[in-house]
Amino acid sequence: MILYIKNMVCDRCIMVVRQQLENFGFTVGPVTLGQATIRPDAGAQQLNRIASAFKVLGFELIDSEKERLIERIKNSIIEKVHYGDLTDTHINFSNYLSDELNKDYAYLSRAFSDKEDITIEKFIIQQKIEKVKELLAYGGLNLNEIAWKMGYSSSAHLSAQFKQTAGMTPSQFKISEQRQRKALDKI
Repeated sequence: MILYIKNMVCDRCIMVVRQQLENFGFTVGPVTLGQATIRPDAGAQQLNRIASAFKVLGFELIDSEKERLIERIKNSIIEKVHYGDLTDTHINFSNYLSDELNKDYAYLSRAFSDKEDITIEKFIIQQKIEKVKELLAYGGLNLNEIAWKMGYSSSAHLSAQFKQTAGMTPSQFKISEQRQRKALDKI
């Protein structure tokens, strides 16, 4: 049985979900961002207990097909932006998502916008800016290196998008006392 789980955004989430399901006595197969495979199949009562335990941890079981699709879109973007390689400035997220999810991009875009009240493109930008904030906070790379790593054509393009999204320049963010970053599941 495959469980679809909302708000899984990192390897730690995968570990926590696996532990919880094992604590419930299931044999746990593959666990990835947004889903976990368990054996034997869970009954309605067990699913309610799992849902309650997950809710305490900030996760939710997803039962609607459309919500599953939206979560898969988010997880695909998060994986690519935060854990993938964006150094190829010619990455086309519409092709990437269509290939990844085997659906027409126009359908994915419409479904996402209807459910999330934001476009996929804006969600991608928000994710990229949060990753840039992380890289700025760690201080190991300069702005040109960050722009290259994040797939921007130039540091000027990155700076303009950063200011538009975060309300300050990357330099202002870096020297700010309150380097406010958003949790990935809150974007």
